[in-house]
Amino acid sequence: MSGVWVINNGVLRLDDQSSNQRRRVLVHTPTNEVITCYSDLERMLTSLGWERYYDDPDLLQFHKPSTVHLISLPRDFSRFRSMHMYDIVVKNKNLFEVRDA
Repeated sequence: MSGVWVINNGVLRLDDQSSNQRRRVLVHTPTNEVITCYSDLERMLTSLGWERYYDDPDLLQFHKPSTVHLISLPRDFSRFRSMHMYDIVVKNKNLFEVRDA
């Protein structure tokens, strides 16, 4: 992965907002649909057995009861980054992929 490493409040993370990075999108592979909003993503995740948690007002969280997996996303879709996309891909093998826009 390329990008700029940023330290914020003692946390080191890869900043994928650098100008020389391409924009990435999350794609639901069975339908080839690009995820453009959280309502579409929530519809797909719930159909796959994920349940929505409402505990944290700053996050959208989904849990799959048969696993220990938790997906945490920023409430604002404009802050939905490739690191969130890859988290969804890893926890839903062969159902989502990240592509360059």
